[in-house]
Amino acid sequence: MVADARRNGESLVILTGAGISADSGVPTFRAADGLWEGHRVEDVATPEAFARDPALVHAFYNARRAHLAAVEPNAAHLALAELERRWPGDFLLVTQNVDDLHERAGSKRLIHMHGELKKGWCLACDARSPWTAPMGQGARCQFCAATGTVRPDIVWFGEMPYDMERIDEAVRNCDLFVSIGTSGAVYPAAGFVQTARYVGAHCVELNLEPSQGSIFFHETRMGRASDIVPAWVDELLA
Repeated sequence: MVADARRNGESLVILTGAGISADSGVPTFRAADGLWEGHRVEDVATPEAFARDPALVHAFYNARRAHLAAVEPNAAHLALAELERRWPGDFLLVTQNVDDLHERAGSKRLIHMHGELKKGWCLACDARSPWTAPMGQGARCQFCAATGTVRPDIVWFGEMPYDMERIDEAVRNCDLFVSIGTSGAVYPAAGFVQTARYVGAHCVELNLEPSQGSIFFHETRMGRASDIVPAWVDELLA
């Protein structure tokens, strides 16, 4: 079925999560006790947290942004970029990750549904812009010049993920749906496999361990993303 999909030039949608970047040394942050780097989610990943203590939120994301300079795309990122270049049909890579490792590997047909760590969002003029420097309460918007109105362009809990209409359309029209390194616990991404399966797509899970939605996949392969993703891509393109 998977080989037939490539031969027939059919539509492919890939969803990636924290597991693919973990192999590059990007912390998943969400520990077993529910804390992110020692902080409650409610303290660093909600609009209310930003309104209450912007300095803490900025410090948290500044540290994450700075860490990106010390990591590189791994073999899984590179394999997906190669798959995109060689896939004969429609292709969309949807990532829950806010790092830039997919781009640095060469991926172009890509949606960051949870935002991007290296972008800022001005609440005064609604503009989004690249942001690599530390961001603080004195950050100035490069478009409207407002000060103190720029926040990380991250989708926090309670906010709507980006480009959901485009993602939903792609999932509803795909022939092959692949989930890589996801927990299957965060919606709406966790529900993509059910939609894809309902419309008749072949669904493949590549993960370190079974996700919460493993039952919905036709095929599951377990292992480190940097090992199993290149092997799967080689098989698909053979």
